[in-house]
Amino acid sequence: MDPFDLVIRHGTVATAGDVQRCDVGIRGGRVVALGEGLAKGKEEIDATGLLVLPGGVDAHCHFDQPTGDGSVMADDFTSGTRSAACGGTTTVIPFACQMKGQSLRAAVEDYHRRADGKAVIDYAFHLIVTDPTEQVIGQELPALIRDGYTSFKIYMTYDSLKLNDRQILEVLDVARREGAMVMIHAENSDCIAWLTDKLELAGKTAPKYHAAARPMVVEREATHRAIALAELADVPILIVHVSGAEAVEQIRWAQGRGMRIYAETCPQYLFLTADDLDQPGHEGSKCICSPPPRDKANQQVIWDGLQGGVFQVFSSDHAPFRFDGPDGKQVHGADAPFSKVPNGIPGVETRLPLLFSAGVGEGRITLEQFVALTSANPARLYGLYPRKGTIAVGSDADVALWDPQREVTISNALLHHNVDYTPYEGIRVTGWPVLTLSRGAVVQRDGTLTAQPGHGQFLPCDLPAPARPRTGRAGAV
Repeated sequence: MDPFDLVIRHGTVATAGDVQRCDVGIRGGRVVALGEGLAKGKEEIDATGLLVLPGGVDAHCHFDQPTGDGSVMADDFTSGTRSAACGGTTTVIPFACQMKGQSLRAAVEDYHRRADGKAVIDYAFHLIVTDPTEQVIGQELPALIRDGYTSFKIYMTYDSLKLNDRQILEVLDVARREGAMVMIHAENSDCIAWLTDKLELAGKTAPKYHAAARPMVVEREATHRAIALAELADVPILIVHVSGAEAVEQIRWAQGRGMRIYAETCPQYLFLTADDLDQPGHEGSKCICSPPPRDKANQQVIWDGLQGGVFQVFSSDHAPFRFDGPDGKQVHGADAPFSKVPNGIPGVETRLPLLFSAGVGEGRITLEQFVALTSANPARLYGLYPRKGTIAVGSDADVALWDPQREVTISNALLHHNVDYTPYEGIRVTGWPVLTLSRGAVVQRDGTLTAQPGHGQFLPCDLPAPARPRTGRAGAV
């Protein structure tokens, strides 16, 4: 038998199912052996005192995505995947966004031009459906799903992106028939527009009023409606970036009825609050995202949901806009009203250390839960498991070695994205990824990137088993 290309020795290997001390043998970019006393490899890594974890799967991040408002995302596929790799992530799934009036196939082709040959780690695409014409619904979307684009996102807010209820049902119907996973951004657009108009008429335009324009009731209502539409269409859905108690209550109610309603949350809902929007000058715009961060009580609700199984996925929702300069947060001027500030915050590199430190390190979640939320579950939900998301014989050798005792103070100077700030500046974490392998190749070591753009490969996705309906469509035509 050929020798191993690489053996990782003396580490503690963790998956979503168990934790064990063993060596990992890698050949041809895949894991081929787990055990004690493996034969010598061509290369060896001593992981004594380290955790050997599956590389993270960040299933909700935005790289080089067209925006339509003059703003430009700061991270392309090179800088974005570089940052991801240095944070222990080995697979990303950003979005090929259809602009209204555009062919969905054309959006995918454009996104491949932006991505291919630039990524340092592997990547797949979600679709964003904004214009579900007869051509899109009847031909393009089914064909793209069969080509390996097996998940797509729809919006209930933002004028350039949102669908009405009838359109949502049409898209859900395709997903059910073809076996795709639907992600939904659940906020009530009309409520937000009404509140925004009232606030602006009163002269309340500072960044802090972004939270006032998007109270929890608008997320709650849209979450309830999304669940109802999914029930009517008899199809599983995934509610993305859930922020607080009122949406959680709707999701827990649906899950308690046996519906396949999945949920995702993000670091901003554990580590930021609405107070972070209330900073001097325009500083608060750094933390404008939707839904907005809530308060300390809602942070605890999110932790409870992570502990108790309400959430299946913990993603970054990395949306990288620079603070300074003419094409980022201040694209409409330094004193632009909150409604004109691009939504989104960076976080692809800090996602895993933040959750590891405050979750595993402080005893809120187990190590197995950490792996499930950040790697195994997103791989399952989006058709990449077990190739990604675990350390098992036959899986890609995507591995992150973690020093669970390393203390790091997060600063933007430490990070590898192309954004000029991090909203998590000054947070001290314990536990940090010191080495990242992608298909058996070292892509970062101690914060130094060792892979070249183009190492990352595009991943067509399988039809995800969690997208299958539980029952027949009772009463539907």
